[in-house]
Amino acid sequence: MDLRAALASRRLLAIVRGGDPDAALRTVLTLAEEGIELIEVSLSGADALGVLARARKELGPDRPLGAGTVLTAADAHAAHRAGATFAVTPGLGAGVDTAVGLGMPVLAGVLTPTDVIAAQARGAAALKLFPAAEAGGEGYLKALRGPFPDTAFVPVGGVDVDAARAYLTAGATAVGVGSPLVGDAADGGSIAGLRDRARAFRAAVRTEGQA
Repeated sequence: MDLRAALASRRLLAIVRGGDPDAALRTVLTLAEEGIELIEVSLSGADALGVLARARKELGPDRPLGAGTVLTAADAHAAHRAGATFAVTPGLGAGVDTAVGLGMPVLAGVLTPTDVIAAQARGAAALKLFPAAEAGGEGYLKALRGPFPDTAFVPVGGVDVDAARAYLTAGATAVGVGSPLVGDAADGGSIAGLRDRARAFRAAVRTEGQA
């Protein structure tokens, strides 16, 4: 898949990390029903590989499905076997190189200009700016885009609806959203609440253009 193009057109990546595998699977499927086409299942969640495999079966072979928190080569291999079509990392570990080698595009975690250069050299398709809020929010994104104007940045960490609008206006290719979108749904919480939040985020990314 062309991950950069998918991020640019969808502009929203949902991040699912749950303590209840059945609830996490319901969360993935509900997000898909609500029209969120890019979903990542974090490997730090309970039985995440099982959730990935079950989600792949439910969603079919052609739907993009990401594995998050891919730290090691073993993580990348396991995610690939479970049916992930792209990988997301918090930093530049061995999982980046292995995923690229397996043909899985990578959204690689970066924070500094040095990270950006290293991630691009290692073949990352797009860059996850993490933790975005703690790094300085949209102001920091604008600063990074100065020397890297053509880089696809995806801020992750502390992205609520208002921040999503601000990042997209500041030039983010997309935003990655975990708990402000998922809430407690992946731990057995309200699916109705999840649907409401999904609709709010979809509306936000539809109405905010890129700089």
